[in-house]
Amino acid sequence: MSISLKPSSSLFRFSQLPSLSPPSTTFSGLSIAPLFKIHAVFSPSLSWAPLAIQKFANPRVSSASDCYTDPDGGTQISDLAPDGDMYQKTLRLVESAMFAAVTGLTYFLSNSLAIENYFGCFFAFPIVISSMRWGVAAGRKTMVATALLLLTLSGPVKASTYLLMHGVVGLAMGSFWRLQTSWGISIVLCTAVRAVGAVGYVLLSSFLIRENILALITINIHASLSYILAALGINTIPSMNAIYAIFGSLLLLNCGFFVFLLHILYAVFLTRLGMKTSLALPRWLEKALG
Repeated sequence: MSISLKPSSSLFRFSQLPSLSPPSTTFSGLSIAPLFKIHAVFSPSLSWAPLAIQKFANPRVSSASDCYTDPDGGTQISDLAPDGDMYQKTLRLVESAMFAAVTGLTYFLSNSLAIENYFGCFFAFPIVISSMRWGVAAGRKTMVATALLLLTLSGPVKASTYLLMHGVVGLAMGSFWRLQTSWGISIVLCTAVRAVGAVGYVLLSSFLIRENILALITINIHASLSYILAALGINTIPSMNAIYAIFGSLLLLNCGFFVFLLHILYAVFLTRLGMKTSLALPRWLEKALG
């Protein structure tokens, strides 16, 4: 029996080699035919010149206009260009990580050295810068990364305190400034966010120490107000609803002054950093800054 294998594709047709057929072999009158035949033909047009090394273009670059040429004459991929999308995303991620690292370490050291009150106005500033430069999403990532770093370094209590007292305020302020919101609306809303964060911090502390701190605050306000009224000759006892109203008013007043000072301080810093055109400053402050 004879089996012949021939390549079916024209790519393997070679015409310059003869057909290779192995000889038949006979053992004791038994003839063994060749099991297969190889037909190999070389094409006359085939040349054995050395293969040329080709430069394969980046599949993500569709045309030469997408490439960036530096002043030295070298050509770079579009992703590495300063205006490329991948370059901008990498820069945004690196800046957010650096801001988060600086904020987290500063907050950790200030708590360890009991100097938090001296640096409390700067803890929200990196979130505002990230929001102004890269958008609200970058500010949110900076806040979350800082909280995770503090969670690793100091535990959940310090991380929650940072979020309630500084992180949410910085994110709200950066978001309103990014949206070019007027200062009146920004100050009012940031004051409300700061007040809610302060109440949340008090409730968290009450839960941790198993003591109702909010009740202690209202009792002290009631006692102080009763003493003041008695000193003035007014024989009346304030109700608890009045005490709650006074407590809320004082809290909002304190938070309002703090947020107003943050607006002025951050506006001055961002103006010195060359971001004045991105700010919606009031006229009196814009004239004062020149």
